[in-house]
Amino acid sequence: MLNRRTLLAAPLALATPALAQGGFPNKSIRLVVGFTPAGTTDIAARIMAQALGSRLGHQVVVENRPGAGGNIGNEVVAKADPDGHTLLMATISSAAINFSLYGPRMPIKPEDLAAVGLLLRVPNVIFVTNSLPVHSLRELVAYAKANPGKLNNGSSGSGTSLHMTGELLKNVAGIQMTHVPFRGSGPMLQEVIAGRIEVAVDNLPSVIGHLKEGRLRPLAMTTATRSPAMPNVPTTAEEGFAGVEATAWFGVQAPARTPREIVERLGREIDAVVKDPAVWSKLEDLGGMKPDVGPDHGTTPAGFETFIRAEIAKWGEVVRTSGATVD
Repeated sequence: MLNRRTLLAAPLALATPALAQGGFPNKSIRLVVGFTPAGTTDIAARIMAQALGSRLGHQVVVENRPGAGGNIGNEVVAKADPDGHTLLMATISSAAINFSLYGPRMPIKPEDLAAVGLLLRVPNVIFVTNSLPVHSLRELVAYAKANPGKLNNGSSGSGTSLHMTGELLKNVAGIQMTHVPFRGSGPMLQEVIAGRIEVAVDNLPSVIGHLKEGRLRPLAMTTATRSPAMPNVPTTAEEGFAGVEATAWFGVQAPARTPREIVERLGREIDAVVKDPAVWSKLEDLGGMKPDVGPDHGTTPAGFETFIRAEIAKWGEVVRTSGATVD
């Protein structure tokens, strides 16, 4: 199992013999993460940055720009010079959900960013603070019905798949909880551990250490099948709530006007990173699943673009039917 502190402290790979074609890259690359350090987006970005930097012959430096469910990072990258040296760690929220949830308040349009490649998928997990007297998702729903409006459910931000998973649970189970958004998983998890937030949803990589070490209590995975990383945790369907299913995903986007040859080059390198056994073992240990979705599995720029468009439409319908709003 990877040590999260080791990941966060690990130096990014230094230059190897230059592989640049046509002058790209000719300096370090900035990878913007729209969430706080220590969350899944940040952890996955740092793993990828290290490997991608080695392949490109220049450092890939992670820059955290948290806020607004990833929208601050979106805007930073959309307005950056389109030369391939500023990239975005895209998420299901920043690249898909937010466009319907934030509506006219979105600072960018989907066409302001170019798809580069899909990196991985991860399950979401529903969990509770240890002081809450429930040990299964069924028990949580029964408790919430007996105590309407008394539970707070946390997420890493409005518009994230974590927020939407909570909304799906409330809608399917017919329960009331107050959504409390944070600027990332790190601060949210500390509040749940302390017992000030009773229920939460997070991507498995962010919270797996706390779950395995007993600081938090897992109730259910929101995927169709159990996660090999935590095989003893049932799925929401097994607990009787089949409609509560959501799989988060992470990839890379660039400013829309980035030259196509650079986008294609980056796409090839990211695809190679995903297929590198040494890199993938790190992601898999954290609960990551291979990006085997969408045309070309989403690992080419064209495949990822098609996948993103489908996700925007899919989650737009979820937002409309659930009545989810930005807090």
